[in-house]
Amino acid sequence: MTFALRRAAAMLGVLLALTVALFALQQASGTDPAKAYAGANASQAALDAARARLGLDEPFLTRYLHYLSGLLHGDLQNSLRTRTPVASDLAAVLPASLELAACVLFLAVLLGSVFAYLCASGARGAGIVRAILFSGAAAPTFLLGMVAVLVFYGHLGWLPAGGRSSVRDAPTGPTGLLLADSLLAGRPDAFGDAATHLALPAVCAAIAPAVAIGRVLVDGLTANLEADHARTARAAGLSERAVLLRHAARNSLGPALSMVGIQAGALLAGLVVVEKIFDWPGVGSYLDASVAAADLPGITGVALILGVVYVVLNAVVDILQVLADRRLALV
Repeated sequence: MTFALRRAAAMLGVLLALTVALFALQQASGTDPAKAYAGANASQAALDAARARLGLDEPFLTRYLHYLSGLLHGDLQNSLRTRTPVASDLAAVLPASLELAACVLFLAVLLGSVFAYLCASGARGAGIVRAILFSGAAAPTFLLGMVAVLVFYGHLGWLPAGGRSSVRDAPTGPTGLLLADSLLAGRPDAFGDAATHLALPAVCAAIAPAVAIGRVLVDGLTANLEADHARTARAAGLSERAVLLRHAARNSLGPALSMVGIQAGALLAGLVVVEKIFDWPGVGSYLDASVAAADLPGITGVALILGVVYVVLNAVVDILQVLADRRLALV
């Protein structure tokens, strides 16, 4: 509990520094928000009115305190592109990104664990799995996505090329996640359709983090299988599989969990590319449109949300590491 409280305090400090950095970058960007708000051909009077409306004529510290107060109340400013609150815009697109990111992370952990188990146990098929994963990880995500679309959509016709769903009356439930809402509504047809739309982007984005997680886990399992406690377990009559799963696996979780946190952050940064390729209506697509329109509130809103998710994920990973190995709480 003490470690968790310390980690939570550190997380709050990082988030406060993140708000300062994003606000400072927004002010020093060189882009005039008033011109983006009022229009490129607006008169000087209209620009002055826009600056007053946006609070740009106030001192830096006052503007930051207003910005921080708004964040604490869920106000991410108004988008200069859509003229609506950024929080509302993100609430509409965030569920799609969260659903994709959750599926990618699940697949990455699953594939990485299978890869590590096959390699550490010397099972048949380990070389094939290694070759497939390493070949996929060596290719850039955009190239892998384009090849997947050409093969599985263009040539084989097995999977859709993009979008979240092709069902016109897809259920819109409380979660905003099509898979969960389809199950809650008792719609197996909508669930299957959403799963097929998720397949290509999720697999393409999961291969690289799966390799990174799997390699760290393989190193940990290999080292622990050669340790004294593993030899003692074998001498006590345990099978090699029992030694691997009961003794080596838990002692290897710490570094693997750290890699999961790192890959989760990299995954959030790579969502823009994946969503662009597969026409996924999520945060990445919203950020791409905001950058094209020089919409600073939209850009900083996305950066803040992704930063919060990244920091919270790493805090959770640190706590999970301590639960796996209580000695880390003393470090």
